[in-house]
Amino acid sequence: MTTETSSTGALFQPFACKSLHLPNRIVMAPMTRLFSPDGIPTQAVADYYRRRAEGDVGLIVTEGTVIDRAPARNDPNIPLFHGAALEVWQTVVDQVHAAGGRIAPQIWHVGGAANPSKPWQPPGGLESPSGFIGADTPTGRVMSEEDIADAIAGFGRAAAAARRIGFDAVEIHAAHGYLIDQFFWDRTNRRTDRWGGASLAERSRFAIEVVKAMRAELGPDLPLILRISQWKQQNYRAKLAETPDELRQWLEPLAEAGTDIFHCSQRRYWEPEFAGSDLNFAGWAKKVTGKPTITVGSVGLSGEFLGAFRGEGAQPAGFDEVIRRLEREEFDLVAVGRALLTDWEWPIKVRDGRFDELRPFAREDLAVLS
Repeated sequence: MTTETSSTGALFQPFACKSLHLPNRIVMAPMTRLFSPDGIPTQAVADYYRRRAEGDVGLIVTEGTVIDRAPARNDPNIPLFHGAALEVWQTVVDQVHAAGGRIAPQIWHVGGAANPSKPWQPPGGLESPSGFIGADTPTGRVMSEEDIADAIAGFGRAAAAARRIGFDAVEIHAAHGYLIDQFFWDRTNRRTDRWGGASLAERSRFAIEVVKAMRAELGPDLPLILRISQWKQQNYRAKLAETPDELRQWLEPLAEAGTDIFHCSQRRYWEPEFAGSDLNFAGWAKKVTGKPTITVGSVGLSGEFLGAFRGEGAQPAGFDEVIRRLEREEFDLVAVGRALLTDWEWPIKVRDGRFDELRPFAREDLAVLS
């Protein structure tokens, strides 16, 4: 790919879903930053999000911020979404709105996923559906019925807080091998009670109850986004749904429960999801549910985003393919990660055709809130 592109107009068309009205189709992808000591975001965090609003990002999705349950995080610098942290999130929302932006928190529970770079554990340790993080890797204590009920209630309380603070939408993190995804995946959900099952539809019960709990608190008009993935950090080749019909059986109940937008995470957005069609994950999710979708995965930069965790840099790349698919209405929104992390003016530069000013991504960018 090159940084040249014929037209970026499709990226700058307005979008609306319920009460959410966006000036363009660019979404800031949620990216864990670890700049919230003891779980409390700092003013630097607020400034970081405000700058993206000033840079004309259509919708900012925050880094994962965890529910009111001790095992929900695997690092003390992951922000909380309860208690004293909510005062700072109010400041974030106010500053983003003052800059003309729109913002959604990503609500998270890591489940049994330990932090590979840090031995820290939450009080009482991690928890997971069945005590496994992969096929043969035990981790976290098995969640009881009471644990599950409290986690679902915690997601509901987070939704209530988000509405009270004034967020424009809310996203649930149900991807990448974290708690909700651990319930989806048969390698990590081996339960024989009502929270498990042989089929993906059966193993979706926990996610459906989370969506229902959050929908009840958000009311009918505030959009609820669900971030999903086939791949896991434990297994990049994993597939929950092997066919379009299996995808439909998985996602339709989640849409009926109250999901408004599916945020479909791929490592490379241009790769087809199923044989016989060039539709990507977001394209198929929209096709089988009729709901708006967000595509994401190595948009705007060379190389895939997982390379950043290996210390790899990346150069600006063109957008012809993602724009072509957007023009065909395969999906509705485009999430951008590393490119926005390193350059808060990315949307303005793309809109104005200033492609030669786009900044490359370097591993050092992860160490600062620019």
